[in-house]
Amino acid sequence: MQLSWEDIEIFLNKYEALGPLPGILAAMVEAFVPVLPLFAIIIANVNAYNFWEGMLLSWIGVFCGSISVFWLVRRFGDRFRAFIDRKWPRSRKLTEWLEHKGFMPIFLLACFPFTPSFFVNLIAGISKMPMRVFVVATALGKAVMILLVSFVGYDLSALFKEPWRLILVALLILFLIVIGRKIESRYIKE
Repeated sequence: MQLSWEDIEIFLNKYEALGPLPGILAAMVEAFVPVLPLFAIIIANVNAYNFWEGMLLSWIGVFCGSISVFWLVRRFGDRFRAFIDRKWPRSRKLTEWLEHKGFMPIFLLACFPFTPSFFVNLIAGISKMPMRVFVVATALGKAVMILLVSFVGYDLSALFKEPWRLILVALLILFLIVIGRKIESRYIKE
């Protein structure tokens, strides 16, 4: 089966006609089913709805999905943590490290589109990291990731014609790392 650009446009128009719910739900379900291609979901959203609306719908879905996985693991994961600690004793080091340095690792991992967010949410959920730290780091990190993917995926041909876009993306990531470190130091002091 070969898809033409017209077939893709027809699909995106039908997708948009269903309202904002598919855009949010597709991104939210990805948090529970890590094999779904989040990169493709975000690109579909920004091309179906428009840049800003697609980006917002993607962020709402990804953020709600991440928080849901974290909350479910936190609520029902005590036995799971004991199982993980018994099965993989070295995992305790990871969860302890995450409890002490939680903001920056979560923020950075959330910034990158190919990070397996399900596992990040799972490990954060079984750790004793405060929920507010996870929520803030995830909200900011996922916003950065979705902005970057949306920026790249909204007009792929322009990316090759205008290399300044790649430089802008790299500078934005660097800027956010610096801001993330400042926010992390605030949480560590508390």
